[in-house]
Amino acid sequence: MAERSWGGTKLADRRAARRQALLDTAERLAGEEGCAAVTVRSVCRRARLTDRYFYESFAGRDELLLAAFERVADEARRALEEAVAVSAPQPEVRARAAVAAFVALVLDAPHKGRLLLLEPFADPALGAHSHRLMPVFTDLVGGQLAGTGDGIDRRMAAHALVGGLASLFAGWLHGTLDVPRERLEAHCVQLVLAATSPRD
Repeated sequence: MAERSWGGTKLADRRAARRQALLDTAERLAGEEGCAAVTVRSVCRRARLTDRYFYESFAGRDELLLAAFERVADEARRALEEAVAVSAPQPEVRARAAVAAFVALVLDAPHKGRLLLLEPFADPALGAHSHRLMPVFTDLVGGQLAGTGDGIDRRMAAHALVGGLASLFAGWLHGTLDVPRERLEAHCVQLVLAATSPRD
């Protein structure tokens, strides 16, 4: 039986569009006003949808917020993977490409950066989820640390590098680290290079 359409669009497509609108709204609200601003009512009002349509996609506010966070985290992961995949193999080239890709995501779209790096400190559910996602990024970084010690050294270096870079970007977004963007990028590249340099 063919799926019924309304106004030229199928039900599944309309549901997907509504879910996308809710995610976009939650991402923007959390990144601009903080997670406390994300409620079922506020999201529905800004997305111009009723709560009936909210609950067809999400069980509640926390599920929506976590889905928005996961979407940004996945975007960051893909940006880093693609930057490394298409860059030349030289460590400095890869470091610059990876840093530039992350900067483009979290600084050029600061609401995404704030949701990814700042809001986990403000929302317990988001904070716990952020810790569960950490291995995704440490594994990605650890894969670039071949030749820098044994497996334990690489894991510790990856954790230190991811944590340090996240802290730098968070400080810049929060306004507590008042440095030119170019200096921030250059410093991050130097940190990456120091971590990926082979040890004697």
